[in-house]
Amino acid sequence: MRLRPPLLLLAGGAVAAAVIAAPSAASAAPAAAKGPTITVVNYTVLAPFQLAHDKSSVYVADGGTGTVSKLTSKGLVPVAHAPDSGEVAGVAINGRGTLAYTWTVRAEDGTATATGLTIKPKNGKARSVDLLTFEQTRNPDKWIRYGIDNPTECQKQAFEPLGGASYRGLVDSHPYSVSALPGDAWVVGDAGGNDLLKVDKAGKITVLSVLPRQPSTITAEAAAGLGLPDCVVGAVYNFEAVPTDVEVAADGKFIVSLLPGGPEDPSLGARGSVVSVNPRNGNATRLATGLLGGTNVALGPDGKIFFSELFGGKIGVIDRGKARTYVELGGPLGLTYFKGALYAGTFGPTDDQGNPTGPGTIVRIR
Repeated sequence: MRLRPPLLLLAGGAVAAAVIAAPSAASAAPAAAKGPTITVVNYTVLAPFQLAHDKSSVYVADGGTGTVSKLTSKGLVPVAHAPDSGEVAGVAINGRGTLAYTWTVRAEDGTATATGLTIKPKNGKARSVDLLTFEQTRNPDKWIRYGIDNPTECQKQAFEPLGGASYRGLVDSHPYSVSALPGDAWVVGDAGGNDLLKVDKAGKITVLSVLPRQPSTITAEAAAGLGLPDCVVGAVYNFEAVPTDVEVAADGKFIVSLLPGGPEDPSLGARGSVVSVNPRNGNATRLATGLLGGTNVALGPDGKIFFSELFGGKIGVIDRGKARTYVELGGPLGLTYFKGALYAGTFGPTDDQGNPTGPGTIVRIR
């Protein structure tokens, strides 16, 4: 099943299921919380998809404005823009002060016409790496079959209007996150391609991991909500993984948040996950699951991993192998842990089509 939430355009798959709008004006405001204190530090963002930091500052990739900005005491200072009025999604900065950000340019119908990673040295000329051509040429998940394995004739007919009960990985690129690697290299999480890509200092692209299918059993309630017949009840539908963030842990493993394709509401259950990916073989190990709209991760002290749940209205934490709620927060998107505090971006209020009608926030939580 394919879900394309307005503006976010996160999920992958073959079925154009019901669109889930982003949080309303009421739910997008930072919520009062017991425990950690939430302080709003900026009110001018629209869609702060990803946050990153260097030694002195927090950076924000705002998909609503197509801008990468530095957070200062006087507000956001733009430092980079997506080409051709495109969408910026991922942002990272390495130890040399080199800035990297991912972007997507779309046609009026939403089709990606260009995707890339722009690398901007601290004292040098920016250059971009073409990610869409790589996806079109290689399509790393083309050998993976999504949907129902060996569907019955009834199931085939039921899913035909929605794109089919079974399909192989499609050509689709939406580079949604990036993180620095040693040797002036970068790891990119492509939410459309369902993979992690390495871009080395020469701009060469290699596949680090094709993320595994995300199975979900279709319940009677889910079938009824999607208008599907009884023959699909009990079937296992294998959704696309859809990586929404990637961070590099101290041991070199990749920590990745997943927002599987299909409806990201409770109709099919809270299916998002956080996984650890071995950089040597690309194998993924699940660290937490049951996320409702897993959109980001941040690495904290003492091995803690924070994760945001856009549709769950909260930020969680994995601590000593166990996941729990850290703080309730409406519409959380990007996260980064900086100078003893967790910074989070929140999605602003939207109209019925999910388009921003007002600003979101950047908050500091400690």
